[in-house]
Amino acid sequence: MLTKSEKSFVFVYFLIVILELVCSSVVSLYVLHFITKPAIVISLICFLHQYANDLDGKTKKITIWALTFSVLGDILLMFVYINQNFFIGGLISFMLAHLMYIKVFYGKHKFHKKIFNFLGILLIYVFFLFYILKNNLGNMLLPVILYMAVILLMVTMAFLRQGQVNKLSFILVFLGAITFIISDSLLALNKFYKPLPLANISIMLTYALAQLLIVFGLKKQS
Repeated sequence: MLTKSEKSFVFVYFLIVILELVCSSVVSLYVLHFITKPAIVISLICFLHQYANDLDGKTKKITIWALTFSVLGDILLMFVYINQNFFIGGLISFMLAHLMYIKVFYGKHKFHKKIFNFLGILLIYVFFLFYILKNNLGNMLLPVILYMAVILLMVTMAFLRQGQVNKLSFILVFLGAITFIISDSLLALNKFYKPLPLANISIMLTYALAQLLIVFGLKKQS
C-alpha cells in the first residue's frame, strides 16, 4: 500500500511529531516548540514537492496552499498567550486551509443519496458539540459557527469523492477529514469547555494524522 519513500517519510514525519510533543511539554526545550510545530506540516509540503509528481498540477498546487495556510495557522496559534487575536488569525488561516481542501475535493466529487444519512449523523455531532460550547464562546460565537460550517463542508466534500477516485484514495482522505474534525473538537472542548487530560498530545496527534492521511490520499488518487 505504501511505497518505500512513503514509509520512510512516515517514519520521519512522526519523529518530528514526537519531537514537537516533547518540546511543547518540557520547559527547558519549549523554545524549540516554535520550530518543531510548523515543521510538521512543512515536511508534508516538502514531501508533495518531492514525491507527488504524478499528481496533476492544479491539485498539487491547491493542496500546497491548504498546507501553507495550515502552517500559518499553527504559527499564529503559538502566540495566543500574547494576545487572543492570534486565535482569530489562526482560525481564519485554518478556515482558508479547509476551503482549499474543499476546492481540491470538489474536483473529484459526485452527488449521491448516501450523503443524506452521512450528513444527518454529522449534523447531530456538530449540533451536540455546539450545544456544549455555546455558553462559553462569548465574542467567538460567530467565528466558531463559521468555522464549523466550513469544516462540515470539507468533510462532506471528502465523502462525495466516493466512487470518483480509487478506493484507497477515498478512504485515506475521508479518514483524514474525520480525524481533522476530531482534532478540532478536542481543541474546542479544551479551550471553551474545560481542560482535557493530555490535551496537547491528543490534539497534536490527531491533527498530524489528519494532514498526513489527506495528503497521502490525494497522492494516491493519481
